[in-house]
Amino acid sequence: MSELDPGALRTAHMVASVLLGYPDERLYGEREVLAGAVAGLPEGEVRTRLAAFLEHAETAGRVELAAHYVATFDLKRRCCPYLTYYAYGDTRKRGAALLRFKHAFRSAGFELADGELPDHLAVVCELLARGAVREARRLLQENRAGVELLRKALEAEHSPYADVVAAVLATLGPASLRDEEAALRLASQGPPAEEVGLEPYAVMEASR
Repeated sequence: MSELDPGALRTAHMVASVLLGYPDERLYGEREVLAGAVAGLPEGEVRTRLAAFLEHAETAGRVELAAHYVATFDLKRRCCPYLTYYAYGDTRKRGAALLRFKHAFRSAGFELADGELPDHLAVVCELLARGAVREARRLLQENRAGVELLRKALEAEHSPYADVVAAVLATLGPASLRDEEAALRLASQGPPAEEVGLEPYAVMEASR
């Protein structure tokens, strides 16, 4: 179980959704609000991890953090923030998985912005923060192995974003044996690489 009550859970995911997006004015213009929200969370890993990232963002500055964001999330496949990529790679099955995310958003009454894919971790966190807790938690639990791999990849890169992903995972409670086995299996096999029929769902550019 999560260590947070429902209100704190939504607050933690609201902060995480901002921190996992590109570091623009939404992050740097609202640092004090975000820091205050984090300070109001119960003591524990979630608060510690989010606070650590905010401290890094303050120290590094906007230009440096933006460059790191691009180098990490845009140029490294293993640091892909799109959760269905880990299980389905560039295959037609990924399209069906993305539709499942879209249906979850629609059932919760939320529409995505044009061009926005629903399986980006920041977007799923925002869904939970807006009140669709059950739908968002289900998506995160179903794709937990991918989130675990993302955390490990970010840790291997010594990226401060590992703290944010770890905070999101901490809101889900301890991983089950099944989750751990799934993460190990994905890590050993890697994502499938079929390139057919993916035009509407293409996320990763050829250069990644």
